[in-house]
Amino acid sequence: MIRAVVFDFDGVIANSEPLHFRAYRDVLVERGLTLTERDYYDRYLGYDDIGAFRAIAGDNGTTFTDADIADLVARKAVRLEALEKAQSVLFPGAREAILRMAAAFPVAIASGALKPEILRVLDHEGLRDVFPIVVSAEDTPASKPDPAPYLLAVELLTARVPGLVPTECVAIEDSVWGLQSARTGGLRTVAIAHTYPAADLVAHADATIAHLDAFTPALVSSLAS
Repeated sequence: MIRAVVFDFDGVIANSEPLHFRAYRDVLVERGLTLTERDYYDRYLGYDDIGAFRAIAGDNGTTFTDADIADLVARKAVRLEALEKAQSVLFPGAREAILRMAAAFPVAIASGALKPEILRVLDHEGLRDVFPIVVSAEDTPASKPDPAPYLLAVELLTARVPGLVPTECVAIEDSVWGLQSARTGGLRTVAIAHTYPAADLVAHADATIAHLDAFTPALVSSLAS
């Protein structure tokens, strides 16, 4: 039986990856580093902000101090907020999918994004009360593809679903990194082809969908072992 659903955030609920890319690019150019859109999607999308900046620096033959990283993360957050202000960043069908699932199962978010970024979007869209559990980059010592974010989400969900175990949960993800995180943690997985072609995701998921309209309680329940 499936007893809970865990959503990734960027790339599943929020179409914010293009904005994240622009924010990374804009703050890195101030440091003399160029980030291309292709490199962002191919190499860095799976990281949280700290991991991304460290990886980008290493790939460019340089290093950032802890203070440099903290400054870049703060500047990127400010830039991202400015980019988000004038628009809804929800994917088509996201609101309906969230409310549909929340009516059928306890739901949570497990994301590599910063908590203020997630909560800002949820507040703007009137969805914050739907997600009493939000696991973000600050909450676990390791980020995706490590299973830590999903394992913490399941642990927190046990307060609402006593005895819940990962195999009773379904995660929805848009990237191989995220799918690996959820599957390593023991969750069932649904891939949404928002960011990458379905062909890149199908081997890592129990089900693959093209649009959130297909993310239904019936689909989720069909994934029970």
